[in-house]
Amino acid sequence: MTTTPSAARRVFLLLTATRWFPVGLVVSVTTLLPIERGLTVAQTLTLASVGGFTVFLLELPTSGTADALGRKPVLVAAGVAQVVAAGLFAAAQSFLVFAASALVMGVFRALDSGPLEAWFVDTVHVTHPGADVDRTLSLQSAVLGGAIALGALVSGGLIWWHPIAAWSALTLPYVVYAVLAVVHLAAVALLLHEPARDGVTSRGLAAAVAAARRAPGVVADGLRLARGSRVLRALLLVEVFWSVGMVVFESFMPIRLGELLGSGARAGAVMGPVGSVGWAVFAGGAGLAGLAARRFGVARTALAARVLNGLGAVWMGLALGPAALVVAYLATYGLHGAGGPAYNTLLHREAQAGNRTTVLSMASMLGFAAFGVAAPVLGWTADAVSTSVAMVLGGAFSTVGALCFLPALRREKELRAAGSVVVSV
Repeated sequence: MTTTPSAARRVFLLLTATRWFPVGLVVSVTTLLPIERGLTVAQTLTLASVGGFTVFLLELPTSGTADALGRKPVLVAAGVAQVVAAGLFAAAQSFLVFAASALVMGVFRALDSGPLEAWFVDTVHVTHPGADVDRTLSLQSAVLGGAIALGALVSGGLIWWHPIAAWSALTLPYVVYAVLAVVHLAAVALLLHEPARDGVTSRGLAAAVAAARRAPGVVADGLRLARGSRVLRALLLVEVFWSVGMVVFESFMPIRLGELLGSGARAGAVMGPVGSVGWAVFAGGAGLAGLAARRFGVARTALAARVLNGLGAVWMGLALGPAALVVAYLATYGLHGAGGPAYNTLLHREAQAGNRTTVLSMASMLGFAAFGVAAPVLGWTADAVSTSVAMVLGGAFSTVGALCFLPALRREKELRAAGSVVVSV
């Protein structure tokens, strides 16, 4: 039985909420907790490097498996890895255990990167071949932002409440995160339905072995697609610049706020409501992106959001007080939300059903690799010079990524001139 686009949209949005609400609980704790337990800024950001390079190594094999075997088995495996990583992080007391958690979290992110979105797009294309999905992706980004906003607000409340005196105030959000990761795993297992993949006639271990044999061919098809498409190559390169900016407004935000407030625990409590508002603004930016894309075009919307997001990261680095930093952070996060749906829509234009997860994972792979290189480099810069200098450098570099949208902008103009207009879902 074919899943209708409206039913697929409901599942897509619900699983987005269960996936990202727990992240909101720990979005600020992820850097503050290791520092509180004795790690330096450089060591803490090196954890991001461990996770990033793990994703880099596994993105294409896992995405090829998802395209060959099916999205659901890969998402279930991702859910199991998330639970393990969360438990390790909550219990870690040394760099090595934190690094082990980061490695398993990298496995989770590699497995989780792309299959759900690819499942939704392919489901839509069964009844609306070639349809753009910018409207639903904008709505999904709004749900994602809203879920993280609510999670961040709850996180701040948990840190302020601090009901278990034997634990650090920063520990409880990660424990709750681990519990809710189990809930997301159950939701994936129960709600996501897909037909058997073409060429997969058996289940269980035999199906996994068959998919593993087919995965290299799927990956090779994706790489050939990138080699033959200047537009796709440029879009993939966007991730390199975007991810460096993300180091600034994700990893450095709570660290810089802690410096300005004089306490990591105080920064953690403040980051709860601040992060909540930030992700609410993210959701608003995603919603506005859908309107802007219809008015100005998808490529123009993506390009403008990229430039302004990078400039916002520079502004964060230049802020001299907590209030100014928070205002800059909110503006930057709203622009971050605006850029994602438009960017992913451009990627989907270049992909096909047989390699859609692979294309998404190639983008994610480059992003995590760039994050993995930039995070420790900027962390060392912060230790050697200052956090502010590291943030300004990262934000300035991020703005250069706008140039990578130019081929997609030219392609969009050609499509409009030729009258090639597709349905927007």
